[in-house]
Amino acid sequence: MRTITNTVIPIVVFFSTVVIGLFVFKNLSKSKDKVLMGKSSILTHHKLPLKKNTMHRDDKLPKIADEVQEFSKIKGYNKQIAFLIDMSIPSGQNRFFVYNMDKDSIEQAALVTHGYGSSINEIEFSNVSGSYCTSLGKYKVGAAYQGRFGLAYKLYGLDKTNDKAFERFIVLHSHDCVPEEEVAPQTICESQGCPTVSPAFLKTLEKYLAASNKPIVLNIYK
Repeated sequence: MRTITNTVIPIVVFFSTVVIGLFVFKNLSKSKDKVLMGKSSILTHHKLPLKKNTMHRDDKLPKIADEVQEFSKIKGYNKQIAFLIDMSIPSGQNRFFVYNMDKDSIEQAALVTHGYGSSINEIEFSNVSGSYCTSLGKYKVGAAYQGRFGLAYKLYGLDKTNDKAFERFIVLHSHDCVPEEEVAPQTICESQGCPTVSPAFLKTLEKYLAASNKPIVLNIYK
């Protein structure tokens, strides 16, 4: 019995040490991944919980598009193409849609940021300067210019929920931290409230904006 005991105890101690070591390494790796993800952000990175949409995007988009098209007809904006952003969709999934309102179809889809002023638990929306939150509502996409992140477009809020957009310097621009493909269940970087897309997708949007003889409406909703 003495011989067996003396043999078993070291083996048990060895395997316990290995298991504890693997657990510590795994958790350190996770922490490292979070730090690296944070460094790729425009300013910060929150991990928001995934939520199911209350309405499927295919059901919601036509309804939103009809409202934007009617608004565009009355106000003299482009009544065929709209840029629609569904903030009820997690940031790791495509939620920026180039929508053809005449055909009721999505022509392009991509990732887009929301403002980092949100809490850790959910996206918050605000029209207040310094909130660093996304503002819901319709925007007129204005003139192109070269800004801090290269090509950008001025945005003019058309609703009470976003009428401070211009003075808050909320613009449509790109940043390398936004991936070109979906990364769900991971989330993407966040902005100071600007709808920020990948450089490649901004080039796609540039073609639509250049080809339009009337301003295009961008609508952010949830």
